This record gives sequence, C-alpha cells and structure tokens, in this order.
Amino acid sequence: MLEPFNRALEHIEAGLDGRVEVAELARIAMTSEYHFRRMFSALAGIPLSEYVRRRRLTVAGAEVLAGERTLLEIAVRYGYTSGEAFARAFRAVHGVGPGEARRAGAALRSQPRMSFRLVVEGSGSMRYRVVDKGEFRVVGRKARVPLVHEGVNPALAEFIRGVGQEAAGRLTGLCDQEPRGIVGVSDGLDPSRAEGTMFDYYHGVVTSAAAPKGLDQLTVPAGPWAVFENSGPFPGALQHLWRDVFTQWFPSNPYRSRPGPEMLRTRLSPDGARADAELWIPVERATG
Repeated sequence: MLEPFNRALEHIEAGLDGRVEVAELARIAMTSEYHFRRMFSALAGIPLSEYVRRRRLTVAGAEVLAGERTLLEIAVRYGYTSGEAFARAFRAVHGVGPGEARRAGAALRSQPRMSFRLVVEGSGSMRYRVVDKGEFRVVGRKARVPLVHEGVNPALAEFIRGVGQEAAGRLTGLCDQEPRGIVGVSDGLDPSRAEGTMFDYYHGVVTSAAAPKGLDQLTVPAGPWAVFENSGPFPGALQHLWRDVFTQWFPSNPYRSRPGPEMLRTRLSPDGARADAELWIPVERATG
C-alpha cells in the first residue's frame, strides 16, 4: 500500500531543480491531492511543502559548497526568482547565508531522503466501523483555534470552558443522531496538519434541525464515515488515535480520506485523566 507513496518520493527527488506538482505526486500515489497531503504529513511528521523545501535547499547547499556554479545560477536552478530570495530561504534552513557558507566552508544542515514502510508492532488492533450518513448539521458554538499536536490545546480548552455546562446541556437536547451527545468538530484543517495552523472548531451536537438563534451551524454533505473507538490517557491517547488512523489504518485498508470535518466524541473519567472516544473521519473507497 505504501509503494506508490515511495514512487512519489522518487519523483520529488527528480524534480528538485524544477517544479514539484502535488497533482502529479497524487497521480503517482494513485490517490487524491487532499489525501496525499494528509497521508504525507502523518507519515513524515512534517508538511509536504516543508519537506520539498528542505530537500531542495539540502541539494542546493551541496552545490554552494562545491563552488562550480555562481550563487545566482544555483538560485535560478532551484526555482528562486532572485539571489535575495534564495539567500533568505538558505539562511532559514542552514543558519548561514550562501555567500558566507561558500567563503567559510560552513557546516550545513541536511534533510535526508525519506521512504515509507509499514511496521507491524505487537498484536493490537483498531476498532472501527464504516457508517453512511445523509446530510446533517453541526449546531453549537464556533471558534477559530490553532492546531496543537501534543498535550492540551490552551485556546481550545479556554473556549470549551467558556461554553459552560448549562449551555452544553441545552445543546444536548438538540441531538437526534450519531454521534450522540456533545462532540468536538474540526473543520477547515490545513492539509499539511502543521503545528499552529488555524481551523474552525465547533463545540456542539449533530442534528437534522436548523440552528436556533444565537448558535453557529455547519452543514455537512452526505457521505461515508470511518468511526474509530479509543480508550486511554487524556489527551495523549486521542491525539495518537488520529496519528494511528493515518499511519496504520489507511495504508492497510481500501479507503482514503475525503474533504470534510472530523468529529470527536469524548467521555472523560471523573478525574479527567482518561477518556473513551469515537473519532469520525470522512472517507471514500480508494480506486485503482
């Protein structure tokens, strides 16, 4: 399942001195651009654009030290429109400018070439089901917050506290379908999943009814959803669940992610240390 992604990585290497088109990478990987970006960031731990930038400047750095081309020739060769733009990008990765690196023979940073492989660990399994849902609405309170990969998200925690238990109780009465109860819905996530990128978060319920006055609403089109169950320490186990879905489940199953919000239903233990959760991811059958 991962071999097509490795062929896409080879294509990146061949195009470091030209344009790297995400559409072509997705075609080689036999998937959509959306799914390719998300799978890459989950598997590699960095956004696709950042990996390409680091690899390009790693190769360019070797040419700078070799001294066989002028700095402007190297800049143009690797897609920079001016020596100044190249120097800024070079310094951001290597910590020194290209001219200084060439004069002093400075030590540069290197982004190794990546390849992906599926490692089977232990005997654990992922509990999941696939559910077809008609169009529905998410009704509740909405906030724009940054993405946090590990630990508590301070902005998100503050927003949820502001909603309050009384308002959450009123919202629960509007729910008329799965997932039941209060859910956290993440919409507009950047495909790169880079730390700090902003997204819309809804603290609300899933319903067929329109939002009452004063509440926010998100209309979600019909389609299939993969539903994953998880129990463990809060919030680490929930954050690791998303990672495991993209690094283990998708490479092993005939599905790919499709655009749409992600929904998380969480039930905390009395002391708040552990949680039972359901993660809802919009999916579609993979083709090819």
